[in-house]
Amino acid sequence: MAYVYDDQNVFAKILRGEIPNKTVLETEHTLAFEDIQPQAPVHVLVIPKGSYVDHAHFAGAASDAEIVDFTRAVAEICRLTGVGPGDGGGGFRSIANAGADGVQDVPHYHLHILGGRPLGRMLGRAQG
Repeated sequence: MAYVYDDQNVFAKILRGEIPNKTVLETEHTLAFEDIQPQAPVHVLVIPKGSYVDHAHFAGAASDAEIVDFTRAVAEICRLTGVGPGDGGGGFRSIANAGADGVQDVPHYHLHILGGRPLGRMLGRAQG
């Protein structure tokens, strides 16, 4: 499958500095910022700085340096926000939606880190 990246999506605009954000962490290859419509006390969006549409695209096309940087950034975000169980927090959920069936709203790969309260079950039982 050939991925087509839309460079006018909101996250691309954030990366270019056209839209402000509340940065939690920025590294060479990754930007993390607070979600503007948080679904939990901690709700951070983590995005690669590269032009990747979804997790599969990122995992298959990103450089080793980008993947390591992104993964380590997630660990640092959990530490900074206090949600990581290894850091004394109560735990967190990480979610990456992809495509129409996954209800991906922005066509730039992003990982949601949610925590700060019990989050309940992830999904209900499948219907029919």
